[in-house]
Amino acid sequence: MKKIYILLTVFLLSIIASVTAFGADKKILIAYFSKAGENYGVGTVEKGNTQILAEMIAKETGGDLFKIEPVKDYPTAYDDVVKEAKQEKDSNARPKIKNKVNNLKDYDIVFLGYPIWYGDMPMPVYTFLDENNLSGKTIIPFSTNEGSGISGTVDSIEKYTKGNVIKNAFSTRGRDTQNSQSKVAADVKKWIETLKANKNI
Repeated sequence: MKKIYILLTVFLLSIIASVTAFGADKKILIAYFSKAGENYGVGTVEKGNTQILAEMIAKETGGDLFKIEPVKDYPTAYDDVVKEAKQEKDSNARPKIKNKVNNLKDYDIVFLGYPIWYGDMPMPVYTFLDENNLSGKTIIPFSTNEGSGISGTVDSIEKYTKGNVIKNAFSTRGRDTQNSQSKVAADVKKWIETLKANKNI
């Protein structure tokens, strides 16, 4: 009986050691802002560029998707969106958003996605950051753009939150998420593998 007890204890300790070595599964949230309608370089689309990218990330990570939705919809026409985005940026506006993250405290990692508007995140993303305390969480930015890259937004997020912001952000051209989805999906897969190798997720 004593021998069985010892063997059982050793077995349980080995399981505990394995869990400790590889870490418990971390819960992932993929929060993103994206706009459908007329987009630069791709015409009118039913699904926004950043939403497509967010869904690719969700497929690779198993994370939960959360779309940041403003109370007031942006115009459909691209030029009208540009004007409104500039006005919001110039006034440092905080457009109200209509949805909330359920059980934010349960998430360890937050992927944060957005298009680049006037060299910055769209202002509803700042509203999201105002309303959700991400301190103590790992924050991983990703964005779509048409040539500006991530445009300094990683540093902006780092200054704005108290989270652990991963510098290895993902950025791709918006038109590629529409027209070259296989290539972008492969790039996302490689990026996620790198994040895992670096133990960021």
